[in-house]
Amino acid sequence: MEPKHLKIDQLDFEILISHRELDKRVTELADQISLDYQGKVPIFVGVLNGAIIFLSDLIRKLTVECEIDFIKISSYGNKRISSGAITMIKDFSADLHGRDIIVVEDIVDSGLSVAYLKKRIESMKPASVKFVSLLVKKDCAVVPLNIDYMGFEIENKFVVGYGLDVAQKKRNLKAIYQIKE
Repeated sequence: MEPKHLKIDQLDFEILISHRELDKRVTELADQISLDYQGKVPIFVGVLNGAIIFLSDLIRKLTVECEIDFIKISSYGNKRISSGAITMIKDFSADLHGRDIIVVEDIVDSGLSVAYLKKRIESMKPASVKFVSLLVKKDCAVVPLNIDYMGFEIENKFVVGYGLDVAQKKRNLKAIYQIKE
């Protein structure tokens, strides 16, 4: 059982989504994706570093074959608020041409990274491109959000755990915590 409250760098956090709730929702997402991709072999593209835990849990629950690739972009650095400028740190390794692509995000807020990735992937002429995000902060969108598979919709609060970090730390927490105000 995870603690209900945490103190991280003098900030107070409270549990937002338990490990049990995460596991249940990831299973539901995997079931839906498996149904939608029967007879196909999609490439899951994990957006590093935050999506690694979600991606690994998600693909282990699939009933369809898949491949994985990783990219790394940044709009945060070590800050808690996005700068809005997207920087590509690690590019795609796989050939996406003619393939079904599912981009795996840990959290979507402004939607700028999704828009950036969608445009970049579509330029590679895939068969399809869809997005799955564990968390979506709907009230933060500055561009239309096109998330095909969404785990949880949350308020605009800073969150940590289950892959989400504070200055590259606390990704290993089994639950997701939000900053307590």
